[in-house]
Amino acid sequence: MINQFRNLNPINLLLLFAYTFFMRMAIFADLPPQLNFEFLESYTRFFIKIPVQSFFSPVSNVFFAGILIYVQAILFNRMVNNHGLLNRPGFLPALMYITGASLFMPFLVLSPTLICNFLVIWMMDKFLKIGKSPNAIMIMLDIGMIIAIGTLIYFPFIVMLVMIWLALLLYRSFNWREWVSGLVGFLTIFFFVGVFYYWNDSLSMFYKIWLPLGNKFPSVFKINYNDYLVLVPVLVMMVLAVLQLRENFFRSFISTRKAFQLLFFMFIVSIASFYTKPDFRLYHFLLCVPSGAVLLAYYFSNAKKRWFYESLFLILVFAIQYFLFV
Repeated sequence: MINQFRNLNPINLLLLFAYTFFMRMAIFADLPPQLNFEFLESYTRFFIKIPVQSFFSPVSNVFFAGILIYVQAILFNRMVNNHGLLNRPGFLPALMYITGASLFMPFLVLSPTLICNFLVIWMMDKFLKIGKSPNAIMIMLDIGMIIAIGTLIYFPFIVMLVMIWLALLLYRSFNWREWVSGLVGFLTIFFFVGVFYYWNDSLSMFYKIWLPLGNKFPSVFKINYNDYLVLVPVLVMMVLAVLQLRENFFRSFISTRKAFQLLFFMFIVSIASFYTKPDFRLYHFLLCVPSGAVLLAYYFSNAKKRWFYESLFLILVFAIQYFLFV
């Protein structure tokens, strides 16, 4: 299966579409009676009222979630190939993206993080253009606005602001205009939000938007380890990918090295941002899928022993299906 997706054969588009819904068999086999979907934060619904709750039955919810994942996978695949992050262009990034977006049951339904992943992919594309641009001010301004839009959908997305300065540290020499422009882009969006709250005599509610930033990072985690056993084969692949990347690191282009460092930081920031959401849910970690999928695609793109990497991928697919059904 891996070998099939190592090339750009157009038939892979159909195979990916079939694979997307194959990975959703478990939820279609036992659909919940009701699935809630609210893709805007409460402070955004104050001025944007979209009654999406009545639009989606459980079947349509899961179906459209699958369609969105498929579209994201194709966009993600194009972005990875355009920036030359792998040895050769193919559909492995899309395959890994769909696989990663099927790990847990909450990943299979419509959620705010699923919508935000369009913005994550867009951000990744812009971040990877920084090193090729003579002036990054407008790119950082755009990224700041993208993060603001993501924050209106899902508050923990605000932590992605950290990525603006991490990217500049990696790619650019210090220029205070570039460091400020991303923040200006973010504040521009929220300036208009604040004006709307002011016009409606609700400025005190606007201040409350930022209170979760004062949350303490939890020191104790209550984890049911049985729920996360499916991550064991993923962790094995991640370790193999890191070893493969380490072996090729100094033989790669400087831009490729910086890209993988950037994606590593994005992966960590996506995980850590959960603390800003008091009613944190498992679908939060869908934000980690784009950056994680690049690393997995890198391993399978460079793996040599076919019997091993094909078997490893099949074990992951069967493990996902098993834990989704049980």
